Amino acid sequence: MNLDWNKLQDKWQKQWEKAELGKATAQKDKDKFFMIFAYPGISGFLHVGHMRGFSYTDAICRYQRLKGKEVIFPVGTHASGNQAISFANKVKNKDQDWINYLLNNGCPQKKIKELTTPEKIIEYFNDVYVNDYWKKFGFLCDWERFTCTTFPDYEKFIQWQFKKLLQKDLLIQKPYFATACIVHGPVAVDPSETDISKGGNAEKNEYTLLKFKLDDVYLVAATLRPETIFGQTNLWINPEIKYLRVEVEGESWIMSREAAEKLQYQKDDVLLKEDIDLKKFIGRKAKAHGIDGEIIILPATFVNAKVGTGIVTSVPSDAPFDYVALKTLQENPQLCKAYNLNPQEIKNINLIPIIKTKGYGTFPAKEIVEKLNIKSLVDPKLEEATKEVYKAGHHSGVMAENCGKYAGKKVEEAKELIKAELLESGKGDVFHDLSEEVICRCGSKVVIKRIDDQWFIRYSDQALTEISKEHLQKMNIYPKEYKENLPGILDWFGDRACTRLGNWLGSKFPFDEDWIVEPISDSTLYPAYYIVSKFINNDTISLHDLSEEFFDYVFLGQGEGMKKWKPIREEFQYFYPLDLNLGGKEHQTVHFPVFIMNHLAILPADKWPKGIMVNWWVTGKGGKISKSKGGAEPIPNAMQKYGVDAMRLYYAHIGSPHVDVVWAEEVVFNYKNALERIYTLAEELRKLNGNKKAVDDWLLSKVQEHIKACNKAMENYGLRELASIVYYTIYEDLKWYLRRGGENKKVIAEVLNIWTLLMNPITPHLSEELNDTAKLVSASSWPRVEEKKINKKAEASEELIGTTIGGMRNVLNLAKLEKIKVFTLFIAEEWTYELFNLVSKEIKVTRNIGEIMKRVLEEEKLKMKGKEVSKIVMSLVKDVSRIPSLVTSQKEELAALKEAKIFLEKEFECKIEILRAEDSQHPKAQSAMPGKPGILVE
Repeated sequence: MNLDWNKLQDKWQKQWEKAELGKATAQKDKDKFFMIFAYPGISGFLHVGHMRGFSYTDAICRYQRLKGKEVIFPVGTHASGNQAISFANKVKNKDQDWINYLLNNGCPQKKIKELTTPEKIIEYFNDVYVNDYWKKFGFLCDWERFTCTTFPDYEKFIQWQFKKLLQKDLLIQKPYFATACIVHGPVAVDPSETDISKGGNAEKNEYTLLKFKLDDVYLVAATLRPETIFGQTNLWINPEIKYLRVEVEGESWIMSREAAEKLQYQKDDVLLKEDIDLKKFIGRKAKAHGIDGEIIILPATFVNAKVGTGIVTSVPSDAPFDYVALKTLQENPQLCKAYNLNPQEIKNINLIPIIKTKGYGTFPAKEIVEKLNIKSLVDPKLEEATKEVYKAGHHSGVMAENCGKYAGKKVEEAKELIKAELLESGKGDVFHDLSEEVICRCGSKVVIKRIDDQWFIRYSDQALTEISKEHLQKMNIYPKEYKENLPGILDWFGDRACTRLGNWLGSKFPFDEDWIVEPISDSTLYPAYYIVSKFINNDTISLHDLSEEFFDYVFLGQGEGMKKWKPIREEFQYFYPLDLNLGGKEHQTVHFPVFIMNHLAILPADKWPKGIMVNWWVTGKGGKISKSKGGAEPIPNAMQKYGVDAMRLYYAHIGSPHVDVVWAEEVVFNYKNALERIYTLAEELRKLNGNKKAVDDWLLSKVQEHIKACNKAMENYGLRELASIVYYTIYEDLKWYLRRGGENKKVIAEVLNIWTLLMNPITPHLSEELNDTAKLVSASSWPRVEEKKINKKAEASEELIGTTIGGMRNVLNLAKLEKIKVFTLFIAEEWTYELFNLVSKEIKVTRNIGEIMKRVLEEEKLKMKGKEVSKIVMSLVKDVSRIPSLVTSQKEELAALKEAKIFLEKEFECKIEILRAEDSQHPKAQSAMPGKPGILVE
């Protein structure tokens, strides 16, 4: 059958809105639950990947609401940064790719014409996120609390935070080398890619520049390993790249054009001069520090103009690239001659030992190259070899005897000392660069730029770090691996630049309005602001109210406070702390650490956060799906195609929240089909109106067990386990109930009522559609476990029937009879039930057969059975699954099978005879065991 999912969704969403189910107010007699998802950046349309974590939040909040809590689930958007500026510029410049992107995602042509300012972009996407995505996905949010990081009231809140940080001595100013867009200024380079469109995993590298004197200029090489200067044999330059003479603080340097351009952002006195043809320097010698002699300049195509300075100092003893390049040149006299080099002189270049590394001999680079059979500079194994040697040298290496005063020192210690000496003596300098290309959202390059008076939040504060580590042990953090890793992340977290100069959206820095607070730093304490935003949005208070005194009163309980502020303070007292903050895995090292630390730095201890949940990504077949890069199915299309509930079930059931899953259309359709099967089954059940049967007690008992299992799963927000029980196990139970002839209207109504409640967190629209009570399911109560309805004997009886059917089918397959006349079922001998019961108890205490046999033989009736008992006990200890979940009695098993006799005859279309094993001499009778009748087919 085909349900009209879109019509159904619209109907129930209107009902929820009318009932104002998302509205949260302080209720003194009620427990509360406060959860958020990390608000999305305004950088384009959301996609099916975002809805995974968002749907988890709504499902968990719905569950808590049904459990009787006052739930606050607010939403907002994060528009700080340059995303909206970049987007508006692309529309203004009539960028056809972006125009198509807007059109493909449902933006009307008329609306596109308006989207030429950041403000209009933000306004448009705020509306789309709330009305086209979140409401249409069935979220029960408190819409009145909506906020955005570029709203003027939000700015007041951020400015208050920074005043508190300053008062706590957690704000400082110092010079800083920041990642910066060459147009917009500083950007954050991190896996969240909030500011950038490429390069989220780039690392900031600090190179040591080495100056090699040649005539009246310095050839300047960049190295990450200044401790290797004692092993230099030559310099590498690439004849195919452009080099420049650069005047730096009165000295003439030679480096690649790309390096010179980057250097301009890091030093004041840098002048780019004429191009230099470095080919003419090949074969000449330059003075090198460390070895205190001259080294030859040689050609190498592996040198990259964009990495370092485009000039590389060669240490072939410990650098695999250098070793392979030198060996290649030494073995190629023709190439030497092409550059007017003396092949013999090149052949005479010897490796210089510099580091004694554990697991390696004198020349680690040579060793690993030979071990991995690397023959050329294009072998991908060279990268692996380089990492391995560098890592081993750094952690276990000791400087060799020829390293002067550094001989015998550990490499990691010598590295810093040698670097310091080079800088102090003027023989070296510092250069910052990124490990890979980074592009701003505006399309411009990102470089590293010196900022002299940068503001920082002092996350390196030892007291704050320690108290944060202590507090997180009390938090509920999922997955547990992240909880285990967080202390290390907090230890590693250093001072963070928190402001930017230039054209950015965001809050003005309260102590200098030329600066804008950067996007991570305005997203730490923000769950608290959802309490205030409601009162701004409904005009209870105005922008004028948002003073330092107001926030001190509401959040810190300081001062008297105006009368109209009191309800806000009361709501904060009631709803805070935040119970659960959910965000994508990119937030693990970006947002969550500062979320914890800012809360602890500013708020009182009873308001510190209680939980974090990290969800992994929904990926496309080629990797992570990106908002601004497209590649994802637009949400409106997906909702139309699959239906919201099918998508919500996909997110909940496809995998653990803590693994990436690949978006697959056919899989989502499978979930849609599963929901339609459930609807059909429920409709079929509702038509029945028959007599009470034994299977009714089984169904009522199983449903109570399922409520228990759902409760257990949701203790740790196990939505996948919840989905498995609700959409698959209960479905199969009801199919079995029908197959067994169940038809009791009262029982069916009770079970369907429970089923719709259990469905509500994940598939709320279907749950309402299946509900036949007057009250909305979403406003009802989660079912309570009724222990008196749990009937283990009824469950054991149905388990017996299921096992018997399986056994009968196996016998049929083996017998290969054309026609069946009769099945004879033998119920185990009476004494075996006593034995099984006894063994099932003892086996929980010990698996020692001797001890179990000793206890069994204490029973006179069993002692008489000697060999038979021994054989059975051994088989049960060897395979515990032979023991039924509940051992009943011969009388009860006989009654259960007799009650099911007509059902079994119908299933197998033959006569069924049921006998006690004692009443037959047939060998099959002797094979009967409790929970597993002997089976004879004729």
